[in-house]
Amino acid sequence: MAEHARGRLARMFVEHAPVLRGFFARRGARQEAEDLVQETYLRLLRAHDGQGGEIANPEAYLFTVALNLAREQAARRRWSVLPIEDIEHLSQGLASEESVEDAAEREQRSTHLQALLATLPAHTRAVLVMQYRDGMSYKQIAERLGVSTHMVKKHVVRGLSVCRRALGHGARPW
Repeated sequence: MAEHARGRLARMFVEHAPVLRGFFARRGARQEAEDLVQETYLRLLRAHDGQGGEIANPEAYLFTVALNLAREQAARRRWSVLPIEDIEHLSQGLASEESVEDAAEREQRSTHLQALLATLPAHTRAVLVMQYRDGMSYKQIAERLGVSTHMVKKHVVRGLSVCRRALGHGARPW
């Protein structure tokens, strides 16, 4: 009797295999579709053998197994693929010997500095950003803003003075 039931499951599987391949392909598992179809059949056979009797509705069970496999595959794809930027960031973090506390302190300083920069007049803020973030010279900044190099220097001095007072020390704010 068990052989007869297994034969019926095999025929059902052969009949539904193309539908299952399409089912998996439509859910983004085009390259793994054949393997997932085989896994579906294996799980169906294991369930049949594990129950010691026949599955009440083998077709429904087959498609339930297929749906579960498709969900598992989607979850694996979602978690296994990291964008290259994340991998580079992770490798840089592992390569540096910076502790979690150092990173948290740096992040806190950065947040504080961003808030501080937001309080500066627009031209002063722009000059500081071009000078320290972009690495531009006074002459380059003056040309870009259409002001004299003396005016650029004045904005730098004013901006750094405000930042130093707010941070409570005489060191460079970044």
